[in-house]
Amino acid sequence: MWWGTGAGLSGQVLQKKNVWFLPFFPSLVLFLEEQTLQSGLDARRGSGAVVFIAYANMEDVLKAEFFHTERKTNKTMMSNVVSASLPNTKNTMLPEPVNFTLRHLTVNPEGQLTCVYWNQSRWVVDGCELTQRNSTHTMCTCNHLSTFALIMQTGRPPEDDIILNWISMIAVSVGLLFLALAILTFILCRWNPKVSNTPRLNLSICLFLAHLLLLLVQSFLSDIHPHKLVCAVISGVLHFLFLSSFVWMFLESLQLFLLVRNLQEVRVIQQEGIHWGFLLLIGYGIPCLVVGVSAGLVPDGYGSDQCWLKTEEGFRWSFLGPVCFLLAVNVILFTTIIGYLWFTVAGRNKEISQLKDTRMMVVKAIFQFIILGCPWIFGFFVNNSKTLEYVFLLITSQQGTFIFLVHCILRKEVREQYRQWWKNICGSKDASESSQSFIMSQTATN
Repeated sequence: MWWGTGAGLSGQVLQKKNVWFLPFFPSLVLFLEEQTLQSGLDARRGSGAVVFIAYANMEDVLKAEFFHTERKTNKTMMSNVVSASLPNTKNTMLPEPVNFTLRHLTVNPEGQLTCVYWNQSRWVVDGCELTQRNSTHTMCTCNHLSTFALIMQTGRPPEDDIILNWISMIAVSVGLLFLALAILTFILCRWNPKVSNTPRLNLSICLFLAHLLLLLVQSFLSDIHPHKLVCAVISGVLHFLFLSSFVWMFLESLQLFLLVRNLQEVRVIQQEGIHWGFLLLIGYGIPCLVVGVSAGLVPDGYGSDQCWLKTEEGFRWSFLGPVCFLLAVNVILFTTIIGYLWFTVAGRNKEISQLKDTRMMVVKAIFQFIILGCPWIFGFFVNNSKTLEYVFLLITSQQGTFIFLVHCILRKEVREQYRQWWKNICGSKDASESSQSFIMSQTATN
């Protein structure tokens, strides 16, 4: 038999096996594993204490507004604020998770419930998850002891967010269509052996998979979010795909830089110097390493409300850090490319065959700078402007459209192959119709 004391509470605590009840304040039922209980015992006396605190009306002080989420929802406290601790242990991490059941302040809550704990100045969810719920109680599991509560999120997003979601779905769908066309073109077309499509093909594949997965998550978020492991895995895959996309953007700009350098020296351009195997190693190896290290250092960093990276402990910089570095390198490379073309090619003999398409190359370089680098910089400022948010969404979702335009439609040899494919399709159709007409005429004659 144990006694619990605290603010708003003074009463007997009953113990039945590893389950702890507070009969005079039935807001909390706590389940502790034997290993966790043993860690709180005094080694000299063979005794210990479990401290329970149930705060009366503390939910009016530590309000639900202190729970920050990516989605704009109405938040309501759905339980009393309670605490539990073992005096001889550090509450930051327990040998085994602790299960506790909180009673709802309102029967049959209709919103999304979240188990949270108080971390200095706000409610957070790290290390805690909802395991079971019914109309009157919710069971939470945490890997540490702290001050806990239950928060309910309700309400539909603002009208602007609804419009933004629709624009996002339509724009991403259009971008996916052109990414698919670009991928098919890169695979099926016969290309000049001097041209390496490895970076832009893999960039298109990564963007296609990332945007497709993002679209599916956005469409089925309410079904995916309750499954924490699935949500965490999806966020890890998205982390990898988008990082890979930025690495391939860098490799594409590096390849363009090497091409322009060869033009500057008026070399006979052979196959670009970077072997495709080395490109694949860089393009997928670096993102895999970053994701692996991030997951190892912060295992709970994946699986936010939007099935993306959590913002706690600066985990988002595992994505923003590499992206900022790659964008900075891209800016330097593109600036160098424009400088090469401006100062060296302008004075060359325009009849040199290698330089006849220089102006088009400058245009393509500018397009690539805008498509592959500049729009993502807007992402750091979208919170300050709704207009920038729409511009950022529209441009970044149309990367596939511009890739298809610049690297497929604007290439003469690709257009010629498109025409040949179209003639073959139409020719097969005409031949089929002629064959059917001949069979019909022979049948009528007989």
